Amino acid sequence: MSSNRLSRSKVPMRRVVWQVLAALIVIGVFSWLIGNAQANLGARNVASGFGFLQREAGLPIAEHLIPYTPADSYLRALVVGMLNTLWVAFWGIVLATILGTVIGVARLSKNWLLAKLMSAYVEFFRDLPLLLQLFLWYALLQGLPPVRQAIHPIAGVYLSNRGLSFPVLDWQTAHSWTLLAFILGLIATVISAKRATRKSLDDGRQRATWPTAVLLMAVMPATVVITLGAPFALDMPSPQSFNIRGGVTVSPEFFALLFGLVIYNAAFIAEIVRSGIQSVSHGQIEASRALGLKSSNTLKWIVFPQALRVIVPPLTSQYLNLAKQSSLAVAIGYQDIVSIATTAMNQNGQAVELVAIIMGVYLTISLSISALMNHYNARIALVER
Repeated sequence: MSSNRLSRSKVPMRRVVWQVLAALIVIGVFSWLIGNAQANLGARNVASGFGFLQREAGLPIAEHLIPYTPADSYLRALVVGMLNTLWVAFWGIVLATILGTVIGVARLSKNWLLAKLMSAYVEFFRDLPLLLQLFLWYALLQGLPPVRQAIHPIAGVYLSNRGLSFPVLDWQTAHSWTLLAFILGLIATVISAKRATRKSLDDGRQRATWPTAVLLMAVMPATVVITLGAPFALDMPSPQSFNIRGGVTVSPEFFALLFGLVIYNAAFIAEIVRSGIQSVSHGQIEASRALGLKSSNTLKWIVFPQALRVIVPPLTSQYLNLAKQSSLAVAIGYQDIVSIATTAMNQNGQAVELVAIIMGVYLTISLSISALMNHYNARIALVER
């Protein structure tokens, strides 16, 4: 008996020893790789380190969310590329989620034609390589007429080989305060609605939340608009000889990349949503019908809350795939972090450092998405008693 207890007590110690040895081996391998890279770079008289980030980039970037000129540093150029990557990944996740959810629900429709069309969509776009789809959408956009013959479907909207141009609000400081008031009102409305729901569950009395929502999300921003005098003038696009001035123009590169990411990933998200809905017991749907609930309310209050527990884990993986797939932007000329870092690499030869920066950016994006989705998954998970 004593020998068995002694052997069992040594098991945790052996585990710690093996873990320490494994960590030392990993550290040793990385140290050797770094030292070998530095020795090879030194033998070829290639400077190493991140000091080059402060030098002038001389790199033109067509699309940037923050002010940028070629006279700025490599660091600012890489920040611009990172923001471009985050911008397309954010809108790709939002739009692909909306489209994929709609298609996933439509696949289960009782309408035979609608269900078959959505099934064909999923099978067609899921089986085509994403890079091929990006080339297709980009080629179609490049085939649009020039600015002088731009397609003009509605007032203020122009579609040409320069991209999609549309009006935008002439943004001023008063609009920023109005937006802040709306966001604060939205947060306060959500908190108020949760409290009202909690009280209703305690005493069984229904409480109307719409007066509070109107006050916080409509009256309060309207008061800010009236007080600060925020104008609602639109900056309208105006076609010129070779370009369009005014408004906002979405470049063909960004449009093709975003459209391709959304169309492709929506097919996978649709399957995730469909499988999640089908995982809910059919008996619960029949029970909701027996209670007189409409199909829309059944889907909203019965099916989706339970299906989310099945949907969220694979959906997280699909979001990670979409974020990493945005690196294919380099193939169609959209200047994301990979494109800008590759150009900088050709200019100064700092390949190791720039590849490390690219890896760090995508690692940070992936870990952030995973952390947010895991937090949400923990909130909706069933709590065992």
